[in-house]
Amino acid sequence: MPSFINEIEIARVLELTRNPDPKRVTDVLNKAKEMKGLNMEDVAVLTYINDPMQLFELFETANHVKENIYGKRLVIFAPLYISNLCENECTYCAFRAKNKALVRRSLTQTEIKREAEILVKQGHKRILLVAGESYPKNDFNYVIDSIASVYDAKVGNGEIRRVNVNVAPLEIEQFKLLKDAKIGTYQLFQETYHHETYHQVHTGGRKKDYDYRVTALHRAMEAGISDVGIGVLFGLADHRFELLALMQHIRELETVFGCGPHTVSVPRLEPATGSDIASHPPFAVSDLDFRKIVAILRLAVPYTGIIMSTREAAQMRRETFALGVSQISAGSRTNPGGYTDSLHDDDGSQFCLGDHRSLDEVIRDVAEMGYIPSFCTGCYRLGRTGQDFMDRAKPGDIKNHCGPNAISTFMEYLMDYASYETRLIGEDLIEDVINSMEGVARERAILLLEKVKKGQHDMYC
Repeated sequence: MPSFINEIEIARVLELTRNPDPKRVTDVLNKAKEMKGLNMEDVAVLTYINDPMQLFELFETANHVKENIYGKRLVIFAPLYISNLCENECTYCAFRAKNKALVRRSLTQTEIKREAEILVKQGHKRILLVAGESYPKNDFNYVIDSIASVYDAKVGNGEIRRVNVNVAPLEIEQFKLLKDAKIGTYQLFQETYHHETYHQVHTGGRKKDYDYRVTALHRAMEAGISDVGIGVLFGLADHRFELLALMQHIRELETVFGCGPHTVSVPRLEPATGSDIASHPPFAVSDLDFRKIVAILRLAVPYTGIIMSTREAAQMRRETFALGVSQISAGSRTNPGGYTDSLHDDDGSQFCLGDHRSLDEVIRDVAEMGYIPSFCTGCYRLGRTGQDFMDRAKPGDIKNHCGPNAISTFMEYLMDYASYETRLIGEDLIEDVINSMEGVARERAILLLEKVKKGQHDMYC
């Protein structure tokens, strides 16, 4: 096991912080308000909170940090599954190689472009390209060609402006190909950091190699990919252990590369075709503990994006916006060809969805809650990634870009794609948000908004 995932140290910290006194909890929350992050012991203390008043303080502190860094802004994306071929045996996943109940499919480049065009017509600007951990003819160029097909999809004024990628761990030379293909974030979940559990649930294929997977982001960053995303599949092992292991992974990346992950994802184990464990998680995470996980991560890594997928039901997604979530998927399908043939979504899906609403329905709901849906890709295209993004985020400068860019891309969506009801709600929200802005952010927002209203597209600063 790589030395940076130290299970003995995690066990020591969890035992040391068990049953913390109220003053210790208060001290950690006060430290969190400084928005400089938390260490392992701090995180462990917060995981043991059960008192209703302390829970309230935890959630209020998370909301304070979220509002100060991200404001009322939620980045919107959609996953695009191009293949469910897989060589691995992951007991929790429908894509596992021996699952005969799954309809296997890998999309052609023409089909991939068509799927992307459907997402463009809905109003999407960024997608997460996902593939099972095997490719047609075992040729990794399939992924590279697929990225090009997505970027080539243009309908009217619309296009995909950022392709993030979630594919199997690679060697450095392959990661360089991903970088040359102009991806945004490379995303990879360890699934569980608990060594024994990892080997119990991964019984075949290259994914059996714990060390190779956990060091994949090192290779990605060595290849020049600035933005990487990590995550845990909560429910496989104790969530307290997983949170501390996440912290160890994050600190390792910060130590070696000067920058931690761009995003952290928090999926819970959901039912999947042909999987018993997915329906009966060994360490099921309650709704309360799930909200605590989101809040704790926001305090622990304040400038890192937290992603909430459509695995979760609409109500849970709503509740976590105020606790730290900054990116959400919308209108998702998790099977190859799912956007073209939405009536057969279960035939080749990776897992069950909790939120089946369309993009427009999600946008309207988010706007009614007072959040600006953002389709912005400005930072990525201006080179504000990795350490540069963090350097701008920590003094608060990044808000002077993100706020105006969110407003301009939201107005672009409202004018080109939104339903009448959504547009009315959205335009009222934009007016309210601009009236609340000050200084350079307000000036930039007004300038970009005027350009969009005159018919210009892709305005960002």
